Amino acid sequence: MYLKSLELLQFKNHEKTRLDFSPQINCFTGLNGSGKTNVLDGIHYLSLTKSAVQSSDSLNVRHEESFFSIKGQFEIQEKPLEVRCTFELGKKKQIWQNGKTLDKTSEHVGLIPLVLIAPDDTELIKGGSEGRRKFFDGLLSQLDRQYLNQLIRYHHFLKQRNALLKQFAETGRRDMTLLGSYDEEMIRLSQELAQRRSKLLEEVAPMLQAHYEEISQGQEKVTIQYQTEALREDFGDYFMSLRKKDQITKNSNAGIHKDDYVFLIGDHPIRKIGSQGQQKSFIIALKLAQFQIFEKDRGEKPLLLLDDIFDKLDDIRIAQLMQLISRHTFGQIFLTDARPERSHAILTQLDSEVFFFGVEMGKVKRGL
Repeated sequence: MYLKSLELLQFKNHEKTRLDFSPQINCFTGLNGSGKTNVLDGIHYLSLTKSAVQSSDSLNVRHEESFFSIKGQFEIQEKPLEVRCTFELGKKKQIWQNGKTLDKTSEHVGLIPLVLIAPDDTELIKGGSEGRRKFFDGLLSQLDRQYLNQLIRYHHFLKQRNALLKQFAETGRRDMTLLGSYDEEMIRLSQELAQRRSKLLEEVAPMLQAHYEEISQGQEKVTIQYQTEALREDFGDYFMSLRKKDQITKNSNAGIHKDDYVFLIGDHPIRKIGSQGQQKSFIIALKLAQFQIFEKDRGEKPLLLLDDIFDKLDDIRIAQLMQLISRHTFGQIFLTDARPERSHAILTQLDSEVFFFGVEMGKVKRGL
């Protein structure tokens, strides 16, 4: 699987950009803010139907324009696939596959697996639980369409239940039958989704450890502890026991939206005792485990996006990552670097075809 070409129209600072890619390594160089990361984000849209950077589609429309369009020509299992994503202000985002409009964007997720390693990935360690849930939910959603559909359904009922609790407080009237129907669905979905999350971590654990040792040349034991109430045998009773609290807080206080993943080095949270190098190694190992899981599940290598990777890693970790690339561990790679001479020196030593692209103020040309 690889991306043959990409077209960006009115996307962020790209007025009109068309690019043809190498099936191996594609490197974008230019100053910060030039539009390098925006190219990667366009590819992210074609895979996951959303930006890796902005939460709102409207923020990705070029200034003073009313829409954006992204189109990619892929080859998947030796068959051509054209994917187009469009968004117009005030309207719903649309996804096309080979000219056919999809009814739901969720129908597309998982078709083009993708792994992104970006500068702010350490926020998975330092930030709140929501970011960690989003990461693992994103991973599972690309693997399992049923999981994605159940997750969407869960968040629908969560939203409806919270709105009903607020209505109780505002009107003083309580529709306990309707609340009970929401409770039943949230309990069932929480248990099923939690089981899938737990099963994923069993698969991730040995891969995470192996990649951590290779990237960091360290021997520390690294693990992920999944914290959830939904796997309790009495979860249904526990959920119902919080009804009074829910009505007071006007919020649902139990369910898989409260889950967390604790990243451990030894027996301690890496966010508390891990060095900067250990934290970076953990995140890269986690992303490489994600890559390995996708490859195992699909029988083909996902796209790998490396944003500003050379500027965030020390020489040892860069060398270890380049060894993996030189062994053709990965498939098609897209990476960015603010220093063209550095990326040229590193990448031209590899036994791979490399296309270099210079980026300046949203304009891209082939070559350094």
